[in-house]
Amino acid sequence: MLKKLILVLNCGSSSLKFSILNSFSKKTYVSGIVERLFLKNTVVYIYTHHKKYKKKLSDYTNYVDALNFIFKKIKDKYYSYYNQIDGIGHRIVHGGNKLNQSVLITHKILKIIKKFSIFAPLHNPANLIGIKISRKFFPHLVKKNVAVFDTSFHYSLPKTSFLYAIPYKFYKKNKIRRYGAHGISHNYILNKTAKILNKSKNLLNIISCHLGNGSSVTAIRSGKSVDTSMGLTPLEGLVMGTRSGDLDPAIIFFMYKKLGLSINSIEKILTYKSGLLGINQRSSDCRYSEKNYKNDKNAKLAIEIFSHRVAKYIGAYSSLMQGRLDAVTFTGGIGENSILIRNKVISKLGLLGLYIDKNANDNVKLNKNYFINKKNSIKILVIPTQEELFIAQETRKLIDRKNV
Repeated sequence: MLKKLILVLNCGSSSLKFSILNSFSKKTYVSGIVERLFLKNTVVYIYTHHKKYKKKLSDYTNYVDALNFIFKKIKDKYYSYYNQIDGIGHRIVHGGNKLNQSVLITHKILKIIKKFSIFAPLHNPANLIGIKISRKFFPHLVKKNVAVFDTSFHYSLPKTSFLYAIPYKFYKKNKIRRYGAHGISHNYILNKTAKILNKSKNLLNIISCHLGNGSSVTAIRSGKSVDTSMGLTPLEGLVMGTRSGDLDPAIIFFMYKKLGLSINSIEKILTYKSGLLGINQRSSDCRYSEKNYKNDKNAKLAIEIFSHRVAKYIGAYSSLMQGRLDAVTFTGGIGENSILIRNKVISKLGLLGLYIDKNANDNVKLNKNYFINKKNSIKILVIPTQEELFIAQETRKLIDRKNV
């Protein structure tokens, strides 16, 4: 009989991932993803025992409808697993200055997550929906819901990295500072890279690139995050699917004063209408820009700008490695799957001693090999992230501790 399975929910900015797994054996029994939320051709994939279920959902499907579909399907088709779920782990993007470690979800915790939604408007509200719907479908597990925060890993940032050069009172009174994101993924990649290189994570210096619809780069020195591209909110940093990333703050003043746009309109433009979508003018999905790279100048431009920004951050973060960079890692939907972008990024970094092996890069999945670097290069790895496993392990730890 299956025992103590964990359901993990990861409500992202454009997709929804879920898994039912055993945190001890690390075996996943059911997993899946809903892609293209709020877009045309929304589709759900469910995987179990090497079988794949695929179904097109209604165009512009939202989180509530997607979650209701998933939970009903799991209950109806995979009841033996559904019946053994003992806890639910939720990826929460922003814990602000109040929540710097995983916690059991209470009414008080929900209020804090909601409060910090202002810093993660694409994520925390979706995360709260995931909690609400899961509690509805699993009323006997209300007290076994756990929040695992993307910001936790970055609490090791020094003040030189997390403070903005604005009046200090805004940090002291309002806690305006860099919090970062994707910490669950970067933490997993750190641990996995340490195993692959057979080196203690506490001695490891790497630059971790989580590239997807939301993207970030993190400088990890001696096993700790020392700088990261996302800031107070997940809007700062790299070019993303619909987010602008870094820009001159005066652009906001110009749009407000000279163009007559409201603050709400500017926020929506920078959060929902910029990034790859803003440049190629067609789609936030990076696969569109890749597919049309050779015949659409705007799609090509989107790829070039995205790659330029990633390479620039890697170059900057190399200065924080104290003279030794052990590896650069790629993960996330784009990082794991885009041969083109990995090649574009690394081609700009020869000065650092990073050289890509074309054959290895082209066939990284086929060869089931992590390494895509030439022999004379600093290590370059492609590592599929397993945020769900990390969340499941944190969930199991907390609910078992509660039951002691």
